Amino acid sequence: MTAKPIRSSQYRRLTATGLLSCALLFSAALPTDAQERDLPTIGGLGGGLISEQQEAEIGQQVLAYLRRSEARVEDPLAEDYLQSLIFRLLPAVPLNDKNIHLVLIDSPELNAFAVPGNIVGVNAGLFLHANSEQAFSSVVAHELAHLSQRHFARRLEQQQTSTPMALAGMIAGIVLSAVTKSDLGIAAIAGTQALTAQNMLQYSRAHEKEADRIGLEIMVNSGLDPKGMPQMFEEMMRENRLQGNQVPEYLSTHPLTQSRVSDTWARAEQYPNRRTEDTLEYHLSRARLQVHYLRTPELAIEHFKQLTAQATLQTNPAASYGLAVALLSGGRAADAEQLLRDMLLHQPGRITYTVTLAEALLAQGQSEEANQLTRQALTRNPNNFPISDMLARTELAIGDSAAAVATLKRLTREQPGKETLWRRLAEAEGQARNIVGVHQARAEYALLMGDYPAARRQLLQAQDKEPPGTPNYQAITERLTALGSRGGTQSGSN
Repeated sequence: MTAKPIRSSQYRRLTATGLLSCALLFSAALPTDAQERDLPTIGGLGGGLISEQQEAEIGQQVLAYLRRSEARVEDPLAEDYLQSLIFRLLPAVPLNDKNIHLVLIDSPELNAFAVPGNIVGVNAGLFLHANSEQAFSSVVAHELAHLSQRHFARRLEQQQTSTPMALAGMIAGIVLSAVTKSDLGIAAIAGTQALTAQNMLQYSRAHEKEADRIGLEIMVNSGLDPKGMPQMFEEMMRENRLQGNQVPEYLSTHPLTQSRVSDTWARAEQYPNRRTEDTLEYHLSRARLQVHYLRTPELAIEHFKQLTAQATLQTNPAASYGLAVALLSGGRAADAEQLLRDMLLHQPGRITYTVTLAEALLAQGQSEEANQLTRQALTRNPNNFPISDMLARTELAIGDSAAAVATLKRLTREQPGKETLWRRLAEAEGQARNIVGVHQARAEYALLMGDYPAARRQLLQAQDKEPPGTPNYQAITERLTALGSRGGTQSGSN
């Protein structure tokens, strides 16, 4: 992580033509014979419009698009919080395959989505709009409920959509609507001649009611307050009234009525009263993202100064933390450092404070101290992702590229689907003068981006430079074999 507290990719609009190409790319990835035959009828959780294998393959195409779209927040602390919330909810989710792929979208708008392949996307703006962790969790639980009931596929069956090509275009449209703007997603849908935009974007009332009911059960069984769901719905309706005709993105895909809010309240109140306190980590992540979306660091500093004037470090630590992040974002790393050290005196060892302090030290060129701080933190919290990620950054900052390579290799083993780790590993291998390692890391990065020809080229270059007969030569050869013919037929370039 650089001196700025959050490094996010540029949030850019795509043209309707580009979106249509994406939809066609999805459909091209499906077997031709599957496109030509009728598909089975959905029969509850066990059945589906397409096979689970096809859903997984389409999911990988969706992930590759999202990676190429450069519309994601890259913040290990916020991502780690979201992952921990998913882990908390998953035991209560009726899913056979609980390997969830999370995507944190770089948009201040209120939105979330779930699509086949166990992909759950959350706009970072959900943190801004949900004042409590209970409200935030309710949206995530609702999306997991949609996923568990395969509502997307069931919606297609209701519209008598019978080909994977139409399915691919529909998925492209829903994801693109979430990542960019709904009208662009609609353009992709129109290109496939699948459904009208209205039918595609909106879940049915029956599906929404079912997701509400199951989402409430997920919350209760996860130790959360089910009243967070109707409270979040009421906040959405308030925002909808304030925005006039500009319907929030989430409400375009999840229609909300007063009767639905009332029904959710009635269901939530049937459960025993439970007063569940928010975790501090939720509000710390929320503060980071508030700084990210306030127009300037100066506005962020002023905002959190006002909050800290109304509370103490003990009564509102998230406000003090937000001020530290804002100071760091505004180039006042020394002031941020002092505030973070004060916070660590009150809560020694808190990971979020420690990682952010390391950011402040790096911003001041104190790389050795930042490295020592993160190494000590890692001994107390083995394999913690945000600490390990920061450790790799400090190792590169002090010039220990071999150590950075070792750290990043461990992280890629633990999170092989995180393309930014492979990109950084390639950079670290380059600094360590390991050219074969550079090519191997670049190949894995290209694979995750859906660019199979580029991955094959990188592996061939690595094979050419590695002495035959070595274990690594054999590993490269096996990776090439696994790629098969895909290397010559698909490209993920935009």
